[in-house]
Amino acid sequence: MSDDEWSEVILSDEELVERGKTGDDSALGILVNRHHGAVYRVALSILSDEGAAQDVAQDTFIKGFRAIAGFRGEASFRTWILTIAANEARGVIRRIGRQKEISIDMLGPVHSEAKGPDERAVIASEAARARMMMEQLPEKQRLAIAFRVDEGLSFREVGEMIGSSESAARVNYFHGIRRLRDLME
Repeated sequence: MSDDEWSEVILSDEELVERGKTGDDSALGILVNRHHGAVYRVALSILSDEGAAQDVAQDTFIKGFRAIAGFRGEASFRTWILTIAANEARGVIRRIGRQKEISIDMLGPVHSEAKGPDERAVIASEAARARMMMEQLPEKQRLAIAFRVDEGLSFREVGEMIGSSESAARVNYFHGIRRLRDLME
């Protein structure tokens, strides 16, 4: 393994941020590699447009790295960069003057231990139905579900992402799940 490959495996985000603050571009590159997928998924969950989400992901890292000197580490780097991504995506929505609904596609594929194609077809059909129903949830409920399920964020991190407390994030998540279940009945 090269030194860069070892750095990517061994160094924590905090160590990479400190190196990035001193001008180490390779450290910033490792941070991009680690978090680009999550940043893109957050943008896509808000915008429902792959091209716009790619642009937001790029803009997020540019904005984040320009402000990295001010990163104090009060939240994890991941939470900080995902918050920037969510804010950038919301800015796109404000600029175009209308809000697009998110898709449950960001939740990823539904895995099943179903044995036959009939069972897999039923599961795929229900997943597609859930995608359509998810769009009917209020934004904070949709985002709480997406951040919790897709990104595996804690409720504290979800709260930071959606601009609420940890308990409010928990409430939005559980109300969203309950409402999604009701819609699916």
